[in-house]
Amino acid sequence: MIDIQNAILIHFILFAKVLLIRNEPSYHSGSLIYLSNQSVDTLQYTIISGTNRSNAKSKMLSSYYQQSLKEKGVTADIIDLHDLPDDYLFSALYEEAGKNPTTQHFRDQVKNSDKLIFIVAEYNGSFPGALKAFIDGMEYPGAFSNKKAALVGLSSGVQGAGLALSHLTDILNYCGTHVLAQKPKLAHIEKHFDGEVFSNPLYQQLIDEQIEAFIEF
Repeated sequence: MIDIQNAILIHFILFAKVLLIRNEPSYHSGSLIYLSNQSVDTLQYTIISGTNRSNAKSKMLSSYYQQSLKEKGVTADIIDLHDLPDDYLFSALYEEAGKNPTTQHFRDQVKNSDKLIFIVAEYNGSFPGALKAFIDGMEYPGAFSNKKAALVGLSSGVQGAGLALSHLTDILNYCGTHVLAQKPKLAHIEKHFDGEVFSNPLYQQLIDEQIEAFIEF
């Protein structure tokens, strides 16, 4: 009888220790800190506004994503391709790659990022040439290899940049990037987004779900 009581007591003590361990701060792969069922993501996020067009919806949507991530405890920087120098094609590619001090901070930011969010506008059935040039100007293969990326498309037309997202996914996969499956396609963006707020609840839901999934990705 005493042995049975001791066994029950030992089982209870071990179970209590497991509960205490689960409630203590724990560290997973050096990236996430869990405390009282809340998490703070310490990975470096960068949002890329994928066009150099002035007053682009892409930049507005980038700011929207940045704020949405902030509300979930995640800090993200924005790279706006409008800030690229006018001579980027000639001063930052090929034999000039990595030599231009005015573009080196872009290369460093992408290289040091753990997760990338691409805001992808639709231009002529694909994504803007400025975005492809930007990718080509980054360090290869280290800039994108084994990074994680989320893509969202926007368009004035009905496709929501679907083809653009497919093309960009192919390129990122070639570069060794792991791309999140959820890729919202925001068609007729001007009708549903005023630059700060979405009037379409479906678009809001798709973005919220993507952000949640990307944080866990």
